[in-house]
Amino acid sequence: MRKHSARVAPLPSYNVSELNSPVPDGASRSSVIQCKPGGNCPSRHRGMTRQLSPLSVAEDSAAPILELQNRSPSGICRHSRVERQSRSGEEGTQTHTESSSQEADSQTRCQSCTSTFLKLIWRFLIILSVSSSWVGTTQFVKITFETFDCPFFMTWFSTNWNIMIFPIYYSGHLATAQEKQSPIKKFRECSRIFGEDGLTLKLFLKRTAPFSILWTLTNYLYLLALKKLTATDVSALFCCNKAFVFLLSWIVLKDRFMGARIVAAIMAITGIVMMAYADGFQGDSIIGVAYAVGSASTSALYKVLFKMFLGSANFGEAAHFVSTLGFFNFIFISITPIILYFTKVEYWYPFSAVPWGYLCGVAGLWLAFNILVNVGVVLTYPILISIGTVLSVPGNAAVDLLKHKMIFSVVRLGATIIICIGFLLMLLPEEWDEITLRFINSLKEKKSEDHTEDMTESSVHTRSRSRANGTVSIPLA
Repeated sequence: MRKHSARVAPLPSYNVSELNSPVPDGASRSSVIQCKPGGNCPSRHRGMTRQLSPLSVAEDSAAPILELQNRSPSGICRHSRVERQSRSGEEGTQTHTESSSQEADSQTRCQSCTSTFLKLIWRFLIILSVSSSWVGTTQFVKITFETFDCPFFMTWFSTNWNIMIFPIYYSGHLATAQEKQSPIKKFRECSRIFGEDGLTLKLFLKRTAPFSILWTLTNYLYLLALKKLTATDVSALFCCNKAFVFLLSWIVLKDRFMGARIVAAIMAITGIVMMAYADGFQGDSIIGVAYAVGSASTSALYKVLFKMFLGSANFGEAAHFVSTLGFFNFIFISITPIILYFTKVEYWYPFSAVPWGYLCGVAGLWLAFNILVNVGVVLTYPILISIGTVLSVPGNAAVDLLKHKMIFSVVRLGATIIICIGFLLMLLPEEWDEITLRFINSLKEKKSEDHTEDMTESSVHTRSRSRANGTVSIPLA
């Protein structure tokens, strides 16, 4: 058998220019030499040829796509996923911070609303307590006069109860203060209202005597007026003390002149005249009006002298001073009801006939009124105490109308209303005109801002509608 021998033709040599030369149209590349970067490229004598098929062309054309597909899960998508996660984490943190701040703001608003509501409730209770205690005192006096006609003894007995004001204040100090003081130390501290040296015998007689006399005269004249007039009339006339305080302060203390308070004083005087004219300037009516006006005058003089000589006082100093007045009343004025008893001006017999229950009721309510006045001035505003006092007028009117079946004349009713309006005018602050102007200007500014916002919203709405219709509205300059 003959052996066949195959001759292999030598590979043709290719240079770089021939390899890089363009392939003519219609001709197919017979071979492609692929060389990876960094690898050993075959020499021109060791080159390898590879027949290109449609599959190989597809593989070559699909290589960049495969490379992109291989890259995208591992590189681009993973990077974008990390960015999205970081953005979502930042957004979640920002949302959590905003929600926590909103919760804190809502809690703060709730706390402020609660505190404001509690303050309003507290002030309302102070006003109601002051008014109720004064109405109760007046009505108890009227009931006591039915069986016991001794007004000075009632005044003396009620004033003695003022001694208990300082012990009540000290009990409150022990219950609320963190640093508790002994009774003697607290007493000496509150005695500074009389001066730097405290309460001495000379100051006790010099400062306490005139105020104790004014206190006794105020209450005694008030009780005498209640014997002649109704509780409503007396409480209304007693409200004139605010006008008298202003007039005395303007004359003696050189306080600021205010036209509104002058008008209030004129209204108070007009109400007094109308009240006296109600029964024709005769009989018990004119005497009762004189008693009530005298009581209001001595009360105003007491307040002006207190401001002149003692100045302002805190609750402890006021409690100490009022208790000192009660002590002075017990020691030095006790002789007066004894003299009235033996001269049979105020005579009662037997001793068991004295209505001690009503007397204790009057004294207790009077004590409560004095405590509330001093506490209310310190813990709230003095204007609230004044409002509570003037509200005693409609309170007494309601009791007189429902219980005693009183019929008020038109003149008395008009006088009462005029006095109450004058009393309320007295409560206006000194800068009431400036405050009123500022309030009116703020209302005007708020109205202008609301009008501007409405115009802006209407113009935006007009533009949106015109754009939706395919037209643009151009506002005129």
